[in-house]
Amino acid sequence: MPLILNLESSTEVCSVVLSRDGEIIASRENAEGQNHAKLLTVFVEEIFKETGITAQSLDAVAVSSGPGSYTGLRIGVSTAKGICYAAEKPLIAVSPLQSMAHYVASVKKDIAPASSENILFCPMIDARRMEVYTALYDSSNTIVKAVSAQIIDENSFREQLESGLVLFFGNGSEKCRKFIVHENAYFVENVVTSARFMYLLAEKAYRENRFVDVAYYEPFYLKDFIATIPTKNVFK
Repeated sequence: MPLILNLESSTEVCSVVLSRDGEIIASRENAEGQNHAKLLTVFVEEIFKETGITAQSLDAVAVSSGPGSYTGLRIGVSTAKGICYAAEKPLIAVSPLQSMAHYVASVKKDIAPASSENILFCPMIDARRMEVYTALYDSSNTIVKAVSAQIIDENSFREQLESGLVLFFGNGSEKCRKFIVHENAYFVENVVTSARFMYLLAEKAYRENRFVDVAYYEPFYLKDFIATIPTKNVFK
């Protein structure tokens, strides 16, 4: 019965879940913006205090692997590594795209058209302008199109849409509605990255001994970090 601390910080959502044997024991989540540096360790502390569980009691720590926010991913991985180093626990990396797809597949009967059988799941994480980080998964959560950064236009996912229903979701999907217009395109609202969606995949990875190297693991950024130029020069 693995006891796993799950950290999700790849988007605007800061989320922490403590899980054991397929059940959530405690959780904290905030979706108000980029407050990860302020909130993530506080959430972990609160959960430990609430449950009476310590880092030494954990079997592993799971962290969102990316892609997503460069800063958010670094905060999440740094926090996870710190806990793993201090408590000598293994580290698990979970894709936020896959965890969203896993969740939507588990509730598809409640959200997808009843007659649909051939369904693909397309999670999208906002990557600014008309670009998203995305991938395609089937109903068994097997990846059928690799993770990539895509600029969305009228021809995006045309081949897949011609073959069957595609469910689009995630914080990058809403801006794609006006471009992806097809009878087989179905947009699922209110699905965002969350540790509540990753803990089952983390437990599966634990049981299969799929750990990453605590010392050398780096988030999956997918794209190089690009610093923005402030609109106001504070030194003038």
